[in-house]
Amino acid sequence: MVEKGESNDLKRLESTITTSSQSSNDIQDTRIPQTRWRKIMSVLEVEPLGDKTMAEMFLFNKDLKPVEAERRVWSWYNFIFFWIAESFNVNTWQIASTGVVLGLAWWQVWISVWLGYFIAGCFITISSRVGSCYHISFPVACRSSFGIYGSVWPVINRVVMACVWYAVQNWIFGQCMQITLMSIFGTDLDTRIPNLIPSSGTTSFQFLGYFLTWLISLPFIWFPPHQIRHLFTVKAYIVPVAGVGFLLWTVLKADGIGPVIHAKATLTGSAFGWAFVSSTMNSLANFATLIVNSPDFSRFADTKIAPIYSQLVAVPVCFSLTSLIGILVSSASASMYGETYWSPLDVLARFLDNYSSGNRAGVFFISVAFGLAQLGTNISANSLSAGTDMTALMPRFITIRRGGYVCAAISICICPWNLMESSNKFTTYLSAYAIFLSAIAGVVAADYYFIRRGYIVLEELYSGDSDAAYTFNRIGCNWRAYAGYISGILPNIVGFVGNVGTPVPIGATYVYNVNFFVGFIVSYVVYSGLSLWVPMKGIPQEIQSAPFKKAWLEEYADVEDFNERMQVRFRSRIKAAEANRPGLGLSRTYTF
Repeated sequence: MVEKGESNDLKRLESTITTSSQSSNDIQDTRIPQTRWRKIMSVLEVEPLGDKTMAEMFLFNKDLKPVEAERRVWSWYNFIFFWIAESFNVNTWQIASTGVVLGLAWWQVWISVWLGYFIAGCFITISSRVGSCYHISFPVACRSSFGIYGSVWPVINRVVMACVWYAVQNWIFGQCMQITLMSIFGTDLDTRIPNLIPSSGTTSFQFLGYFLTWLISLPFIWFPPHQIRHLFTVKAYIVPVAGVGFLLWTVLKADGIGPVIHAKATLTGSAFGWAFVSSTMNSLANFATLIVNSPDFSRFADTKIAPIYSQLVAVPVCFSLTSLIGILVSSASASMYGETYWSPLDVLARFLDNYSSGNRAGVFFISVAFGLAQLGTNISANSLSAGTDMTALMPRFITIRRGGYVCAAISICICPWNLMESSNKFTTYLSAYAIFLSAIAGVVAADYYFIRRGYIVLEELYSGDSDAAYTFNRIGCNWRAYAGYISGILPNIVGFVGNVGTPVPIGATYVYNVNFFVGFIVSYVVYSGLSLWVPMKGIPQEIQSAPFKKAWLEEYADVEDFNERMQVRFRSRIKAAEANRPGLGLSRTYTF
């Protein structure tokens, strides 16, 4: 266990080492020869390797370290702007379609959406706490539960999901671009451009829209997270106005709000109950990735409570209002065209049937606004998340910026047009990944809130030493976390098999209908139980002796001298090693 007063000891040790280093004239500085391969590697490295070991380079770089005060610039209103911007996208617009198609009345669906996003807001707030207090991202925070090297698997899960979502959101962005181009050059543009890729699953025109939006997104990946907040602010002003304008325009053209609003529920009893649950969980499943990686943004908060109440209120309000606008526009579209269009892009495309100058201008501006909505969502929820997670996998060579560009490159290889060919396939994939992410969220929450009561030693999160607090064993993996993680997945596996078409017992289907709760609760309980049964190092003594005693040990971390503290720790390890191997070279400079 690491004591809280260790930093003072380290400062004294730094002074001792510095004095010792200055007086040791007989210790020579042996440097790595600058071979051609070494020169190439030095170009690719995020920062000079210097004398850090490979373990240090695996665990630490400038984007992984705790965020200092200069970069903590997200105030409470920035988080509100963030969620306003995040909520106005095509996926949220049509989130209510599932419940209506199942047979619920529109107002029942809207209540379920409110409930689903309120629960999502609660999970977001729970997950954000470690970021706002210790200023660390999800890949670093989960090291305290899964282990220094055991955290690699949860991070890989997030990388995969972020890359897939980036591809899908960019494909939707490309559909916005297609409508924008047709409003300018004519609705027959898709036929005037020859299809040179007939067997690819897409057309040349569709791929053109996708590739243009892919290029447009690249400059926005360049900006670091604490600066990109301005994009969300701009989006929060423009996109909601466009959405409300689209609603008013559609209702006026339809001479009313349409039949969907007047339709009554066709379900009763248990069928109604499970349809309501399914609609609620659909909203929550849509948030699974954002729940897990919320510390990636909360670490930039300027105060500890900035991301707490703002997100708890903003998430359900913003997303529910967006879904309501989607319901009303879809209902009005049924009056105009005799068919209910749940995607706003389908409604916009139909507006171009009357190719007047007014319709063209309206469709142009609204499609551009929806494109901005998809761009902001893709950068915030996917590009930044993928970049942050990739940084934790290869911090020697990858930063958040580089990881964002890698994610963009991978997204093309995913071929999202094939993924979106069947919405049922994509929904199944989304649900499948929700069961993995919910189990991860359960383990991380149990570790922080119950086992450690908010107590984390930041320096130990970046140490791979065998005696470090979060190494746990020789391979740096906490088996309790993986036992909890697997236990959270298993109850949902049978239901998932049934969801893809294989007959399974009805009980398994009911369990799978609430898969996020099952995964979170089971992993939380199993991890907590194993951690109490087989205690681990790094837990404060007062918690080990009385695990159910009310205690909260969280501290708002001061990380302004974090680099210096890490440097002292590294030097102390070198000094200890030199006692056994003289001439190791204490006069070198170790840069973090």
